[in-house]
This record gives sequence, structure tokens and C-alpha cells, in this order.
Amino acid sequence: MTSRLTESGATVSEQVPLSTLTSLRLGGPARVLAECATTDVLVDVVRLLDAEGVPTLILAGGSNLVVGDAGFDGVVVRIATTGVELGAGRVRAEAGAVWDDVVAKTVDAGFGGLEALSGIPGSAGATPVQNVGAYGVEVGSVLHRVRLLDRRTGDVRWVGPEALGLGYRTSVLKHSDAALVLDVELEVRPDGTSAPLGYRELATALGAEEGERRPAAEVREQVLALRRGKGMVLDAADHDTWSAGSFFTNPIVSDDALPAVLAAVAARVGADVRVPRFPADGGTKLSAGWLIERAGFGKGFPSEDAPARLSTKHTLALTNRGNATTADLVALARQVRDGVQQAFGVRLEPEPVPVGCEI
Repeated sequence: MTSRLTESGATVSEQVPLSTLTSLRLGGPARVLAECATTDVLVDVVRLLDAEGVPTLILAGGSNLVVGDAGFDGVVVRIATTGVELGAGRVRAEAGAVWDDVVAKTVDAGFGGLEALSGIPGSAGATPVQNVGAYGVEVGSVLHRVRLLDRRTGDVRWVGPEALGLGYRTSVLKHSDAALVLDVELEVRPDGTSAPLGYRELATALGAEEGERRPAAEVREQVLALRRGKGMVLDAADHDTWSAGSFFTNPIVSDDALPAVLAAVAARVGADVRVPRFPADGGTKLSAGWLIERAGFGKGFPSEDAPARLSTKHTLALTNRGNATTADLVALARQVRDGVQQAFGVRLEPEPVPVGCEI
């Protein structure tokens, strides 16, 4: 198989530690790694592997994966496509393009609309899969279309966002091998102004009102500053950034369940404490980070010498302090999840995708 992958144009390596390809810096070896530098090579390689029934893991930035210590006993296909094209009101990016580079290029070119999504690690192709979002903007709100490889038929086609079943940090592409994102095309504002400021923390930091527009470059700079303060901009020298970003999604609690949850919160932290909550489809969205901290898991939990800890800057990030194993991180994730459920009756769901492990 390795010779056929090479013939398809991939650069092939064996026994590559996946810890070198994930932002958590965790994960055992890939038996075979096939790096694809062009979209044509990527399509040919994935079609070949699917036709042969070879277990396949698709990886680009590796920022949203938790890979088990045993690694992956199959072929890891690394998407190394990097093209970005700017047009009138649109930006098209190949799946392997570094997402923050895409945002930076739009802002530098005088376009607005993506600036609130600055600093998010990972690749452009992963953004519609996760429907990534930050500071009041989701990719789904600016997505024009995506080009997909249908792995069941081998066909390549463009589809609009309505075909993706986009929801809060999810889509029909997540937890499915049915299709692979090859390119994304996003709508941007040619006047260089930001999307309406939809997040109080960001608006306050800018001295603006929610709903205002500001120059995209100004908003990007402030978003990066806020994210750095939370350890959410990748920095090899800062173990608080050795993470998968926000590890748990903010839970959405149904209207029927909300009174019991609020009563549990009041019993634990006091009836006069304001609980951050926001309207959402299906109920009320609560802050996972707030619940984690009030359940007794503070920044840096469990201890300074623990191999896996909550970030010292942000309780929603689980971090590798340099010598953790995936088993260490998973144990911490379960402890936090179960503690929040016991305290408040709310079950937190992990945002990253587990590979060869179970959270």
C-alpha cells in the first residue's frame, strides 16, 4: 500500500508520533502517514484507501483531536493543502490552510467579517465540520459553500451551508466519514468593517456597544489579545496552549430541566449569584467554564505537578503540561464532567473528536 500511496503523489512515512501533529501534543504512532500537498493528490489518496477498505484518519491542524496512546493502526492522511484566494466579497481556502492565516489575509486585504474568529487553531477545512465560533460569530453565518469529496461515491461537488446541518459546534460532517471537505468559500465584507459586535466581553474591550461595527483590523487585534489572556492562541513555550481549545461545549438545558439546574446552582453558590445564561435553540445555553469552576475545578486543577491540568488561565481548556499521556487527559476530562453533573445535574459534552480513546 505504501508504494501505491507514493504513486498517487503522497509523501509517505511510517511510525510517525501523532503527538507531533496535534495541538495537545498527545497520541501514539501512526502506522503510516500519507501527506497530501495538493487537492488532486488528496482526492486520489482517499479514493484509493476507501476502495481498499483501509482504516483511515484524516488530519490537518490536529487541534480538535484527542488521539489515544496506542496511536492509529491504519493510514493517517495529512491534508497539507494551503491555497487561499481572495475575490470580490469572497475568500476561498483549501482545506489544509491554517485558519488564522486565512483570517489574517482577509483583514490585511481590507475585508471584514471573519475577524472575531481570529486566533482559532486548526485548518480551514475543519471550520464547517465543527461550525467553529467565537465572540458572537460562527462560521455558518459567513459560509457561502464547501467543496466535498463524497467518500461513498468518489464524487466531488460544491454544496451550500443548508446541506451541512449546521448547529452549535456541530454539522452532519462531524463524527462521520461520509464526506471530506476539500475547500471552503466564505463571504467577507468589502468595506473592511467587522461583523456586528455580538459578544459583550469583546464590545466592552473595544469601548463599543453590542451591535456596532468597527474596523476589522481593530477587532482582530482585540480578539487576539483576549484569546492570549486565556491561553487560547498557540504558543509552543506556553503549556496552557497545549490543548484542544475549549474542551467542553456550553450545555443547552431544556426549559423543563432548567429550574432544577438553577436550584442546584443556588444551593451550591448562593441564590444571589448571577448565572450566565443565553437563549438557544432547544432551551437555555449555560457557560461550561462557569459551571466547571463553581463545581470546584479551578484554574490549574488538580495541582501544579499534575501531568494534565486545567489551564491556569481558563477552566474550559484541558492541557498537557509537557509529559502527559492521553490516559491522563481523559481521566481529568471524566473527573470534571462527572463533577459538574453531580453538582448541577448538567452533563458536559466534549468538543474534540476522540480517536482510539473514549471520553
